Amino acid sequence: MKFPYRKIVVKIGSNVITQDDGLPDHSRIKDLVDQVAVLRASGLEVVLVSSGAVASGRSIITVAEKQNAVAARQLLASIGQVKLINTYAALFEAHGINCAQVLVTKEDFRDRLHYLNMKNCLQILLQHQVVPIINENDVVSVTELMFTDNDELAGLVAAMLGADALVILSNVNGIYTGDPKSPDSRLLEEISGSTAAIAGYVTTGKSQFGRGGMLTKASMAAKTASLGIPVHITNGKTDNVLPLLLAGKLAHTRFATEKRASNKKKWIAHSENAASGTVQVNEGAKLALTCGRASSLLPVGITAVLSGFQKGDIIRVVDERGQTVGLGIAEYGADKAKERIGQKNQRPLVHYDYFYASN
Repeated sequence: MKFPYRKIVVKIGSNVITQDDGLPDHSRIKDLVDQVAVLRASGLEVVLVSSGAVASGRSIITVAEKQNAVAARQLLASIGQVKLINTYAALFEAHGINCAQVLVTKEDFRDRLHYLNMKNCLQILLQHQVVPIINENDVVSVTELMFTDNDELAGLVAAMLGADALVILSNVNGIYTGDPKSPDSRLLEEISGSTAAIAGYVTTGKSQFGRGGMLTKASMAAKTASLGIPVHITNGKTDNVLPLLLAGKLAHTRFATEKRASNKKKWIAHSENAASGTVQVNEGAKLALTCGRASSLLPVGITAVLSGFQKGDIIRVVDERGQTVGLGIAEYGADKAKERIGQKNQRPLVHYDYFYASN
């Protein structure tokens, strides 16, 4: 069977591989591994971003209810990650396929050197026919260091590897115009642009075992699609879901793509938490930066430097109301930027090639 993509990232949500009692669903995990084996046999490269460590830990050890929630998560994740990766390894081994565990934190994506090292690691795994299985390192990722959920992590990985598509396996068929359980709700099969138009009716509730809701998925999917990577959201509990989806035989939600972005822009797009400084621009500069044409941030459009930064830092560009316009890499430091505020015929503070406009 031939598929339209050569390299995909598949995010497997907690609810997909967890039973109603909170324990791992071994038969579902096996079914998904079998499907990945079919995809690989057709020549497709597959990277998995898999939740389920906490559920796996829950099947091994019982944590007292009075235990601190963060400590309990660290305990369950650290024990469960071993069981989860061993489960994957045994199931892939039955197909003659090697897999590798890759545990990451948000910090790994903030630093450009760490980012490139991780990218190189994943690429060498794929070159040697190994299936990377990526998860957040819950043992050290707490509070502000945590990803919103593994949807965010999957988007980062897809952008990093220049994947042809990102597939998010959830416990519903996609994005609906209301509660998926309501007969009046309709499945949105294609979404273009930002999520502003659908935010009014996408549920904000979180899944039973995961950290993120459908609005989080939609926002991440829109950002990833804006970088030129199509995103498919579908029900991971559907039999033979991956081959059916990739063959165009499964109703689901697809986020349409825009022009493919450069590798540097893909990194910048997901680096908001790494921004070192902030500059404010007027409405003219905002319009120029967000109109879709190749426009750099010139000092003439800057109205204020709100916080310090050095040359090469990622900076946040905000409008006169403080709303984020985009992110970019500074061509020079905050001191020079302050000296040139409002001046014409000056070097751009951020070149177009290193600017990402927010949706």
